[in-house]
Amino acid sequence: MADNFDYTVVDSIVDELGAAESSIIAILQAVQEHYRYLPREIFPHIAKRIGVSEVRIYSVATFYENFSLEPKGKFVIKVCDGTACHVRKSIPILERLRSELGLSAEKSTTDDLGFTVETVSCLGACGLAPVITVNDKVYPAMTPDKASELIKSLKEEV
Repeated sequence: MADNFDYTVVDSIVDELGAAESSIIAILQAVQEHYRYLPREIFPHIAKRIGVSEVRIYSVATFYENFSLEPKGKFVIKVCDGTACHVRKSIPILERLRSELGLSAEKSTTDDLGFTVETVSCLGACGLAPVITVNDKVYPAMTPDKASELIKSLKEEV
């Protein structure tokens, strides 16, 4: 499988950010930005390029919650379930999103890689609760019906 992987993008990222252990996080962030996740094929390649163990790269990737080893959708929707959002009914919003996209707690990404729906502990916008983000754009005072409309408009872009 790794033999078919094109490392051109990864190599250009390492070249740009520097082949040093201190660049691991920045390299992983850039790779994830490009692929929307961290393909497993990159770990031995990056490790060799910067002269550290593959375990070191993998440990950084799995330590930080922001990194994903699973493919994510074009639109990553984060539903806040912090206290303010939860008491203002964020769960019905989450349930509507999952229902409309055919997702569940076990399956967070659509088969076509159009959408990923995740819950997060806090988005830091408590005064705007309940809040969701789509690719880090904040949508305040969300309701299940507003979420349905948002999905409908985003589907036109997939």
